[in-house]
Amino acid sequence: MASVASPVIFKEFCPLYYLLNAIPTKVQKGFRSIVVYLTALDTNGDYIAVGSSIGMLYLYCRHLNQMKKYNFEGKCESITFVKLLSCFDDLVAVGTASGRVAVFQLVSSLPGRNKQLRRFDVAAIHKSSITALAWSPNGMKLFSGDDRGKIVYSALDLDQGICNSSLVLEEPSSIVQLDYNQKVLLVSTLQRTLLFYTEEKSVKQVGTQPRK
Repeated sequence: MASVASPVIFKEFCPLYYLLNAIPTKVQKGFRSIVVYLTALDTNGDYIAVGSSIGMLYLYCRHLNQMKKYNFEGKCESITFVKLLSCFDDLVAVGTASGRVAVFQLVSSLPGRNKQLRRFDVAAIHKSSITALAWSPNGMKLFSGDDRGKIVYSALDLDQGICNSSLVLEEPSSIVQLDYNQKVLLVSTLQRTLLFYTEEKSVKQVGTQPRK
């Protein structure tokens, strides 16, 4: 006799007011009052990262119930993508509307972990809005894609404080998603999906028909 499946229970969760209340709805720039829009989001077990239209990254620590703020130096521009990573150190990569990409190495209270906030800037290869970011599991590689089809590989040496970047692939349409694992980068664009083998520098398309 077939067993009866247990019923599916739907649960509604309330808005995260403790998080939203820690982010201002407006900021003052000279004589102007500017509305703050939330433009990017990523989460993991330790943090909730929220990007904003004023170039400010709001990072909420779930264990300490604390909100911290990080920003780019210079011109304030909208953050378009954020990507968290928890490995030996906690990292967050941030991309903006003009193509700037930065990596923040977060401070940790655990023994042997990073004790000083550090920022790494990716070389100015992107010239348009960042649409995708992908980490390697160990935090030594970061891939970034933009809306003009460029994909940049950044090699990070956290101990030496070095970030070396290079253009590795250029597609004719916007990058919409990146994912990396075992020396293979999965790339989705508005027109196709492909596998980029980072060691061989070769491309294999997934499927044969272009997207409409």
